[in-house]
Amino acid sequence: MSNPTAAVLVIGNEILSGRTQDTNSGTLARFLAPLGITLCEIRVVGDEQDEIVAALNALRARYTYVFTSGGIGPTHDDITADAVAAAFGVSISHHPEAMALLAERYAARGEDFNPMRQRMARIPDAASLIKNPVSVAPGFQLANVFVLAGVPSVLAAMLADLAPRLRRGAVMHSVTIAAPVAEGDIAAGLAALQQRFAEVSIGSYPYYRPEGYGVQLVARGISPEAVEAAAAGIEALLRSVGAQPVRL
Repeated sequence: MSNPTAAVLVIGNEILSGRTQDTNSGTLARFLAPLGITLCEIRVVGDEQDEIVAALNALRARYTYVFTSGGIGPTHDDITADAVAAAFGVSISHHPEAMALLAERYAARGEDFNPMRQRMARIPDAASLIKNPVSVAPGFQLANVFVLAGVPSVLAAMLADLAPRLRRGAVMHSVTIAAPVAEGDIAAGLAALQQRFAEVSIGSYPYYRPEGYGVQLVARGISPEAVEAAAAGIEALLRSVGAQPVRL
C-alpha cells in the first residue's frame, strides 16, 4: 500500500501581504514525515470564501488528508469554518461541547463570552472537535479535512489530538551530504545518479556563505538500503571532482 498523502492549505490575507510569515507548513511537514505521510502540496489563499472552497475541494479530492491553518478566531475575517461547511454542503451551528468549553474558559478569566467569541464554537455539522490545550477554542475534523488554528503555538499543540486519527505509512529515510562545490560541476553526475537510483529522491540545495559557496545534497526514500547506496554514490561523485563530502 502506498503512503498516505497530504496537502496544507494556509488561509489568511496576512500571509499573502507578507505581514506574517507562515511557519505552520513547516511544523506540519515535520509532524507528518515520521508518520510516513507524504506532504505533496502547500497552498496559500486569502480570506475569500469562494477561494477557500475551491482550493479545499481540489485538495481533498486529490490527497488522503488536508490540513488547514488560520481563520477560526472570533473576528469578522475568520471565515474558515463557514468555508469548510460550504465546501462539504453542510450546515454550521454552535457546537454544544465547544460552547461549554469556551464559556467555562471565559468565566474563569472574568471575561465576557460575547457573540463574537461564540463564533469560535461554530462547527460544521458532523464534524468532530480537535482539542486545543492552549486556548481551548477547538479545531475540527470533517472527513479527511483537519481545520487547525493559525497561531503557531496553538496549531502545534493541536497535533497531539490529531495524530491518532491518521493512517501511517512507511517512514522516509534521508541522508544529507555537504561539500564546497558548485552545482554546475556535479549536475550531470547527479542526473545520472537519479536515473540509477530511481526509487530515491535526490535533491540539490546550494548555499552561499562568506567563506564561499557549496551545496547540500539530500537522498530520500523508503528503503534505507537504497538511500545509503545513493548516498555512497553522491559521496563518490563529490570526491571525483576534488571535493570532500561531509554527512550532516
